[in-house]
Amino acid sequence: MNPEIERVIAECVAASHTGTRSFADIVGALVARGVESYRVDYRQRSSTYFLPTGEWHQVVLVMPNVSIGEAFDAEAITAAIRGSQRGQIKYPEFMERSMQAGCVGYVVWLAGRRVVYFGRRGEMHVELFPSSGS
Repeated sequence: MNPEIERVIAECVAASHTGTRSFADIVGALVARGVESYRVDYRQRSSTYFLPTGEWHQVVLVMPNVSIGEAFDAEAITAAIRGSQRGQIKYPEFMERSMQAGCVGYVVWLAGRRVVYFGRRGEMHVELFPSSGS
């Protein structure tokens, strides 16, 4: 993968962990570099970024020290999403809350403007990107 794209991915990962850039900013930066989607895997402690060319780049994630809940709680995941959207929680707290709610990971479909969250038994919660202006 192009080193410039890898650099931008690293910057986006760092910014999301510190809360210094919004999700919309990060999405914009990734889309501008041709990233089509990315997958966050809490169990593997990594995120993988995909280009339409088939190229990919994996980043090790710094994870909170919590266990992933047994039961998938879509309402708790939605509450964590809303807290993040309102700027009330930063990404490390979002990870902690979503993990406790039984989320094992998620896929961000940049072109499709949605995120799909997954539970241990194949449960899913689909969250559409907020519309511009909201």
